[in-house]
Amino acid sequence: MTRTVAGLSTEELRRAFLVQDMFRPGEANLRWWEADRTVVGAACPLGEELALDNPPGLRSSYFLERRELGMINIGGPGAVVVDGARHAMESCDALYVGRGAKSVRFGSASPANPARYWLVSYPAHAARAARHVPFKDAKGQALGGADGANSRTLYRMIWPAAVETCQLVMGFTRLSKGSVWNTMPPHTHLRRSEVYLYFDVPAGQAVFHFMGEPSATRHLVVRDCEAVLSPPWSIHCGVGTSAYAFIWCMGGENQDYADMDPAALAGLR
Repeated sequence: MTRTVAGLSTEELRRAFLVQDMFRPGEANLRWWEADRTVVGAACPLGEELALDNPPGLRSSYFLERRELGMINIGGPGAVVVDGARHAMESCDALYVGRGAKSVRFGSASPANPARYWLVSYPAHAARAARHVPFKDAKGQALGGADGANSRTLYRMIWPAAVETCQLVMGFTRLSKGSVWNTMPPHTHLRRSEVYLYFDVPAGQAVFHFMGEPSATRHLVVRDCEAVLSPPWSIHCGVGTSAYAFIWCMGGENQDYADMDPAALAGLR
């Protein structure tokens, strides 16, 4: 695949790695990605709750029969009901749902300001307890600085120190006003893949997401509420035309956030 990417046209690259049009009002949508058998999705409930469907391609009795699920709400207040247990979800709250949960339903407190849930799921080898992670309790980590135009705050929401999962790690990063670069220096991590969802990108603005091998980079122009699928061999960094935020989610054989191979800026091509 790495050799193929170098020769893809812009449209072919976008079809392969850019996820668009997922947040449709009143719908829940899912997309399968073969890397680490990832499923990404979005649910945007209005007046009625939306159920987590079970796509035929999973060949399971229900969606979470052999999977785990993480989500972050980037919209208004809502609630997610897991096997009858209700979890209130404020903006930027996260929820982990473990293997074996048979019913997951998404709701909004108000159709005028609906919740918008970003979903990422990976295979799970064991059942783990559901866990709600409120944003108000999250401790942000300041990274970067104004000199590099990459002052940002990283929030680890679903990660080993706080939530026991099988392989899912999830959180988000918000750039400070006046900063535009994320994930500096760029890197790869061969033992896990990653998904980036860009959000709070102002109308008329965009993010240029860089991907590919360090010696043969490509880029995607990404807009609000669009996601990029990042394979293990690919760098993942971006620069916006204004400040923005992005959800990062990783799955694979390793949950160590620091297990990465930096790509020196001097060697990027």
